[in-house]
Amino acid sequence: MPLSPPEPREHIHTRDIACTGYRREDGLWDIEGHLTDTKTYPFSNDERGEIGPGVPVHEMWIRLTVTDDLEIKDVEAVTDFSPFTICREIAPNFKRLIGLRMGPGWRKKALAKIGGVEGCTHIVELLGPVATTAFQTIMPIKNREQVEPKTQSNKAPRLLNTCHAFRSDGPKAKQFWPKFYDGPEA
Repeated sequence: MPLSPPEPREHIHTRDIACTGYRREDGLWDIEGHLTDTKTYPFSNDERGEIGPGVPVHEMWIRLTVTDDLEIKDVEAVTDFSPFTICREIAPNFKRLIGLRMGPGWRKKALAKIGGVEGCTHIVELLGPVATTAFQTIMPIKNREQVEPKTQSNKAPRLLNTCHAFRSDGPKAKQFWPKFYDGPEA
């Protein structure tokens, strides 16, 4: 069991986020994010009337079409359900992400283009998991398809120091990237 047994409680709200990566026949990649928010009880909404249990309060999608190097070539954002019809109007702004590259500084650059009143909070929140999904989709395939073995580089691997497991003084850095390992030699 991933978590310890909880105290007695009542289920109120669910946010589901699913991200999926696809390889396209034209050599590009589609990375899709899907978000839904549902409640377990009915409630009233100014525009939609009563929203029943399990009916999405929010349901949004984003698709980023990217290159092998994670450069965004196209974007489509859709709002199927939202509290207000006006929410759908902002979807075209997400095209502003075209030309950006997912990597260091990605979130800051994206927010400069579609943050605050220029975007939708919920679709913007999908950009983090979508970027991770892009990396997880593309990099293993590109590494597997690499014909020539990688030459030793003086450049640190992209994953080094990105998390506890890949810290430069840890056992995985010593195993995978001994050249960049800086922990004890014991």
